[in-house]
Order: sequence, then structure tokens, then C-alpha cells
Amino acid sequence: MSIVRAEKKPAILTYRGTTVDRTRRRFLAVCEQAARAAGDVLLDWQGRAGVQEKGPADLVTDADFAAQQAVYEAIRQAFPQHGFRGEEAGSPGGGDSDYCWYVDPLDGTTNYVHGLPHYCVSVGLAHAGQVQVGTVLDPVSGKCFTAVRGDGARLDGQALRVSRTTDLEQALVAISFAPHVSSTSPEVKVFLRVLDACQAIRRTGSSALNLCYLAAGWIDGYWSRTVHPWDIAAGVLMVEEAGGVVTAPDGGPLDLDRAAFVAAATPQLHARLLALLQSSGGGEGPQR
Repeated sequence: MSIVRAEKKPAILTYRGTTVDRTRRRFLAVCEQAARAAGDVLLDWQGRAGVQEKGPADLVTDADFAAQQAVYEAIRQAFPQHGFRGEEAGSPGGGDSDYCWYVDPLDGTTNYVHGLPHYCVSVGLAHAGQVQVGTVLDPVSGKCFTAVRGDGARLDGQALRVSRTTDLEQALVAISFAPHVSSTSPEVKVFLRVLDACQAIRRTGSSALNLCYLAAGWIDGYWSRTVHPWDIAAGVLMVEEAGGVVTAPDGGPLDLDRAAFVAAATPQLHARLLALLQSSGGGEGPQR
């Protein structure tokens, strides 16, 4: 399959506010540089990457590993002491710093394998467990989502804002299932309850893009109990900086290491979605 490459765009370094100091600007620059390097790798490998199964319906490709290596090399050159947590086995692991990079080099691997142009690279930097900067790049369209804690989220330099939706009946909501989910799974029961209550539900295959779409106001809510920290680190920051609400499934603060979450555009919508999930048995945390 032939993929039309998006025209390359320069780095989107438009964070000129006084809250963004030189250090965080450098963090963001490296974050975006790493994501773009991985995006180029994914486009180069498209259609020729070998595919393996990590588990039932859980795919990994040569492109995943090559893209993760591209991210790691970009980060290591700039910040050799920083920690690193990646999606794929064999990732370099931690350093001796309070800073840790969370990297999903190919979020949406199944889409990628089938030639569906809906996947991304997600790179986020956390300090003492709190994400400070993040980049999510869609290599096919060239869309680049960026966020800096305290200074907003942007798409190609334009400020993002969540929707104003407060009613679940008017909400477009996304869900992420585990790679293999059976018809008898409790997750399916929860899904059906929400399906009856909201306007529509989407399962796109990319957690990071779902969160960016929520930040952009294109969807209104999103929940999952089966993601990993590197899937959502950058995207959660996008939502928070665009004015949305993200919590753990019990309504408490999100624990990035547990990763399960409920996100919504407004506090009112979040409260309704959270209550419905909890009443349906979907609020007790991730099943791993």
C-alpha cells in the first residue's frame, strides 16, 4: 500500500508565554524532534514491516522497534541521564534522574499493520511522576499535538480547547478495549451501558489520538481500564491543558503507573460518565 506523506512542517515552538522557561522549551523541542524522527521511521517501514504477536490479537512490528530506537537516540543525545519507559521490550529503562520519558513509538499498531492511516507517535516527559511536556504526532496527516504544563495544548501551534458538552446524551465518547476482549467480558457490559446513554461511541485503536481529539473538542469523553502509562502520558497532559478533566476510575487523582482513567470535556460530563461507569462495574481500576 502506498502512503502519501504529509509535507514536513517545522518544529512548532510557539510557547512564548512567561510561564514556559528555557528549560521546558528545550524539553518540548526534543520531545517533538524525537516524535518526528519516529514518524519518519514509521512511514519508511509502512507496508514492509514484519509482524509478530505479543499476545492474542496484540501485534508488534519491526517498525515499532525501529521507531522506539529513533526516539531513544534523540532523547539520549540531549538528556543522557533521563529515564526512559517505552512500549516495546528491550527499552533502555531508567536513568539516575527524576525525569522519565514515556514513549509509545507506534500507538495503533493493528491499524498500521492493516494499512489504516490512523496511528501516531506519543512522547511525554514526566518529572517526579507529573508529565511536564508532551507531543503526539500523526505521521500520515502531519498533525502535531503539543502541550506544556501550565501553558496550554496546541495543534500545529493553534491553541486547543475541549468542547462545552455537559449532557451524556449529546456526547461522542471513545473507549479502548484490551487487544483481545471476549463477548462475556465485564468491559463489554460497561460498554453497552454507556452506548445506551450517550450519543455515540468510537473505538479508534489509538489511545493517544483519542486524548488529543478530546483536547481538540472533536470528542467529548473517553475511558479505558486497559492502557499503559506510555499510551496516555502525553495525551492526558493535552486534555488537562485544554481544560478537560481526567481522573482515576474511582474519581481520585490519576496514577500514571496504573494508567486506567476516565476523561471528559467538562466536570458535569465527567461526573455523569464516572457515575455510569461505576454503577456498571467499570470503576474499580485496571485488570492486568
